[in-house]
Amino acid sequence: MTDQFAKKAQAWSARFSEPVSELVKRYTASVDFDKRLALHDIEGSLAHADMLNAVGILSDADLSAIGDGMARIRGEIERGEFTWSVDLEDVHLNIEKRLTELAGDAGKRLHTARSRNDQVATDIRLWLRATIDAVVAELESLQLALLEVAGRHADTIMPGFTHLQVAQPVTFGHHLLAYVEMFSRDAERMRDCRRRVNRLPLGAAALAGTSYPIDRERVARTLGFDGICANSLDAVSDRDFAIEFCAAAALVMMHVSRLSEELILWMSPRVGFIDLADRFCTGSSIMPQKKNPDVPELARGKTGRVNGHLVALLTLMKGQPLAYNKDNQEDKEPLFDTADTLLATLRIFADMAGGITVNAARMRQAAAEGFSTATDLADYLVRKGLPFRDAHEAVALAVRTAAQRGIDLSDLTLDELRAFSPLVEADVADSLTLEGSVQARNHPGGTAPAQVRAAVARHVQRLEGTA
Repeated sequence: MTDQFAKKAQAWSARFSEPVSELVKRYTASVDFDKRLALHDIEGSLAHADMLNAVGILSDADLSAIGDGMARIRGEIERGEFTWSVDLEDVHLNIEKRLTELAGDAGKRLHTARSRNDQVATDIRLWLRATIDAVVAELESLQLALLEVAGRHADTIMPGFTHLQVAQPVTFGHHLLAYVEMFSRDAERMRDCRRRVNRLPLGAAALAGTSYPIDRERVARTLGFDGICANSLDAVSDRDFAIEFCAAAALVMMHVSRLSEELILWMSPRVGFIDLADRFCTGSSIMPQKKNPDVPELARGKTGRVNGHLVALLTLMKGQPLAYNKDNQEDKEPLFDTADTLLATLRIFADMAGGITVNAARMRQAAAEGFSTATDLADYLVRKGLPFRDAHEAVALAVRTAAQRGIDLSDLTLDELRAFSPLVEADVADSLTLEGSVQARNHPGGTAPAQVRAAVARHVQRLEGTA
């Protein structure tokens, strides 16, 4: 083999009698997207080199040369000066080639006792671990933004809905706290997912382990992993951790989409509960009056994109025999895009939440429609001794009468209410007010303003680490 051809050849090319075609190179290369793993690849390689030196496989001189070379490569990458080549297939071989240029044979010795199979699995786990930490931080920022609004609107009354029909009065703060609970569970899921991400595959080599006397636990400690992957076949072929992250991300986006749907509805002039700051909206090219909630609309759409990535990864893995297969190269783009989409969405929603303007008067007006205190009247009759089913029927008749007359329950006179139950007394008025309704639900998890304030305080303490 000539030197010229050797420079162009793949790391495995000695086995083949002809070079890979240009079409196949472009089709199989992953460097365009997996180069984002570069710094993690360097981190893993340095830990591997440290271990090889500790067990006597790599000399001190080689270790020093590798460390110096990797430091220079890191700088080139961070400054955007590194030259990436599709001929070298992926991030690993690009860095290895450059390291060999800088460190000579030491760069070639670095790959002792490992394969690109366990190397890439390690890189992805290092990248995903950091990504999960970033996602959790963004989820906490979004929760704090929602809590700030919820605290300001602990007393702001709005209609609560079931089936998109007015059900009972709630406070706007209580409504937002429901999303805080969702995003709190999302953060818990991400942290739980991180535990399974944080296992070291390196040392599994291609699939069967290695004959060299390696110390996998040392590498795990160096890289901050909680432990090692226990089976070499599973270590190189497992992508459960990526699927689990995408599943957790899909749940986050589903919650974002539900919030988006409500923001869109609330912002409609037909509802008019809120307005979003102008910086999160756009206008129309033909209708000058329009203010479109583009950010929540796009987030609602991007939820489908993230869901699609989850299905893509599940489909990718469903038919694969052990161990590593080239199919697994297709795991990165869905995973990367899921993370990018999720992080961008959470960042903008945390900012957007702070720009919500509430129309409290319109919310209250809507809560006064649709007989939202009917359940309170039934509860009033139960407290007077009437069985609930009888109370339910009596109030239903009262609602029908009020609806026929185009008035609210609170507009019926005391005598008119007594026609539906003789148990009604003058104190019934307290049960028919919106304030009375929300104040009555003064228990943990209830919509009473005092409970909303207490819940906000608990969540803030949890997020700020003062609980």
